Amino acid sequence: MNNKFDETMKFEAQKDKVSSVNEIIFSVFESLKEKGYHPVNQIIGYILSGDPSYITSHNDARNLICNIERDEILEEILSFYLENKNNGNKV
Repeated sequence: MNNKFDETMKFEAQKDKVSSVNEIIFSVFESLKEKGYHPVNQIIGYILSGDPSYITSHNDARNLICNIERDEILEEILSFYLENKNNGNKV
């Protein structure tokens, strides 16, 4: 007899839709701007130090940015910059 109480069930919580790194960066940028911070300086401070206190908790920006690795942020920023430079666009 197969008793269901002897089996281990696996539970997986439904994950929220994961935003792209690009969307998170722009969202954090806007939140910092709304709160009166210089967003570029704050994001650089976070990337260099890893200290999330550089990012405001306004609009859940701190939690959003902590969901991605700092190297992913750098990769996205550098890729965006280089793609726009190669297309002749000023950044």
